Amino acid sequence: MRIRGTIVAMSVGALVACAGPKPVLYPNAHLQSVGSETAEADIKDCRQMAESAGAEQATGGKAGGVAKSTAMGAGIGAASGAVGGAITGSPGLGAAIGAASGATWGFLVGLFTSKSKDNPAYTNFVNRCLQEKGYEVTGWN
Repeated sequence: MRIRGTIVAMSVGALVACAGPKPVLYPNAHLQSVGSETAEADIKDCRQMAESAGAEQATGGKAGGVAKSTAMGAGIGAASGAVGGAITGSPGLGAAIGAASGATWGFLVGLFTSKSKDNPAYTNFVNRCLQEKGYEVTGWN
């Protein structure tokens, strides 16, 4: 039951992590005239153009940091649990409990501390594309 909850939490975290930052548009006359739906479609088009040109969105993704932290937590927890279990007479059970606890701890630490690093080539490409369409990018969130 505990492992199932951990898997669900990791899946939700991976989806959140994949969302990534997006450009924040200044509400100039062009944005006001086309509306938010068209602006979102233009952002999507500019992102696809950047990727087609060979620019990647991030140089180190948050999902990778979360996965690394989760794996490290599971390994440390399994080792600690095996030692504790060996002392009490059940190293296998101790390792399993330690791995689940360590993975959960590692996942949560990674989720709240890992950050993706924006690739300047990607953000510059998307910014220029949006500027040519009439938008003003104020930053990325």
